Amino acid sequence: MPDDDELLDAYSKAVVRAVDAVGPAVVKIDVERAGGSGVVFTPDGFVLTNNHVVERAARLTVMLPDGRSMRADLVGRDADTDLAVIRVEGGPPLAWATLGNSRSVRVGQVAIAIGNPYGFHHSVTTGVVSALGRSLRARSGRLMDDIIQTDAALNPGNSGGPLVTTRGEVIGINTAMILPAQGLCFAIASNTVRFVAARLMRDGRIRRSYIGVAGQNVPVPRALARANQVAAASGVLVESVQADSPASACGLRHGDIILAFAGDAIAGIDDLHRRLTDDRIGVPSALTILRAGQRRQLTVIPAESL
Repeated sequence: MPDDDELLDAYSKAVVRAVDAVGPAVVKIDVERAGGSGVVFTPDGFVLTNNHVVERAARLTVMLPDGRSMRADLVGRDADTDLAVIRVEGGPPLAWATLGNSRSVRVGQVAIAIGNPYGFHHSVTTGVVSALGRSLRARSGRLMDDIIQTDAALNPGNSGGPLVTTRGEVIGINTAMILPAQGLCFAIASNTVRFVAARLMRDGRIRRSYIGVAGQNVPVPRALARANQVAAASGVLVESVQADSPASACGLRHGDIILAFAGDAIAGIDDLHRRLTDDRIGVPSALTILRAGQRRQLTVIPAESL
């Protein structure tokens, strides 16, 4: 059996290798009276970070690990996934990191965070992947799924920096910590990051659909569900319908309870948000509701959310 010194040596070497591989691609992002971190993920200067790092920035400056400062431009951002892409223009090709496959991540494996907490340039913390598939509420109010939980310490300024494996692959973009708790930190999984980044680079934003309702989650009484032959235990109570919206056009009313959309059960408002994707724009979709205790079927045509 290896002794403790040998185990510590192996662990240390693995972390050092990962930091050597990814560290040169981690940048400090300076905005007015604030800042955060980012990671270069293409050789031509595209940088991943958090939306909340750059959303109010009139001017972006990126500091490279070697101390050089360069101007950057916003490519696109998405508040609902708290991701943004910026681009460093000009200069020689930059070191860049590889996005790994977050589906292959396992609970308990080593996780390394690199960033700029409280402005301390290029700091490294380590821990493990504590849990997978968490959900986290974005600042926009929308629920983010497929979040990686880690106990690699994060602090203000780490936001937008990479969460890395010992193989030097980026498996997440660090986004939040829960204070004053210890070791409850979260990263947006790299598979989500890859999808969102590609759309932001193509369109500058993420296209989503909407139907135009405000609602709240409500339980569906068991007797009512049984009488209408529905399996739903809860749904979305419509509190208001936006004028000239798809919901208004299809006849949805205040007091209706939404149970299903396009054949998928809707247990709450977050379920409805998840299903209002860009591929539903302009597509007639079945809407199952309860109205005055009776099951009804409407057809709604979601529009693009602007």
